Amino acid sequence: MRYRRDYEAYLKLERGMADNSVKAYMQDFTHMQQFMCEQGIAPEQVAHADLQCLLKQLCDLGIAPASQRRMIAGWRMFFHMLVVEDVLKDSPAALLDLPIKPKHLPDVLTDDEVTAIQDTFDRSIPEGERNYVIVEVLYGCGLRVSELVNLKLSNIYVEEQYLQVIGKGDKERWVPINEHALRLLLDYIHLVRSHQEPTPGEEKIVFLNRRGHRLTRQMVFIMLRDAVAKAGIKKKVSPHSLRHSFATELVENGADLRSVQEMLGHESISTTEIYTHLTRDTLRNTIAAYHPHYAKH
Repeated sequence: MRYRRDYEAYLKLERGMADNSVKAYMQDFTHMQQFMCEQGIAPEQVAHADLQCLLKQLCDLGIAPASQRRMIAGWRMFFHMLVVEDVLKDSPAALLDLPIKPKHLPDVLTDDEVTAIQDTFDRSIPEGERNYVIVEVLYGCGLRVSELVNLKLSNIYVEEQYLQVIGKGDKERWVPINEHALRLLLDYIHLVRSHQEPTPGEEKIVFLNRRGHRLTRQMVFIMLRDAVAKAGIKKKVSPHSLRHSFATELVENGADLRSVQEMLGHESISTTEIYTHLTRDTLRNTIAAYHPHYAKH
């Protein structure tokens, strides 16, 4: 348990991780902790072969490759901490092979589909107007849903036309907001939000539910899911789909990849490069659909 407390403090203080990330890594750590208890070994006794055995168990349980990759990353950080603290000389997790990351290209919404989703909201009622603006901001600025629900009134810079966003790991970034989205956002604040009574502690939050609480990520997901169904769109859509669509539109229209990386808040350019793959697939599908030689075969 001492190691567990030390590891949690390490993730928060040394790595600067957000609460949700810390929670996920600590859940992963529980798997390793249970395994060590079953094997009767202490953390400083864990060998490379032990971790390989644990990884095989997780594979047999059907744990997805993406989750396995995160678990291995967490194990590496834990044992690195022990090396730094001179508990271990070398990390048994250093040479673990990462499972191959599947190439998952998410569904992307067209501009017309986003408009169709927005048209399902009844803008004559407060919730309808709020939801309309939420979709506009997610699609127009490429925010994560967690960034949207935590957006504060003080994060809106009207003159500069920027939003100040606090992303993963409490990292701050500045995201441009177009004039149309900004006008909708300000209208919502002045005409809808101003008539709501926030609960204590929520006075600065932009998007509130009817009881004055900030929205949860699940609320936004359910709202969007229902709107997609009403619009008759058959794609699998989540709030993250709007972020993907934002980035795809930029890349397909010639935006610099580094600029897109900055706006999305990606730590690595390799994460942003998925949108170049989406663009290549679009080109390939276009050729397949319209080139006469492809049509023959």
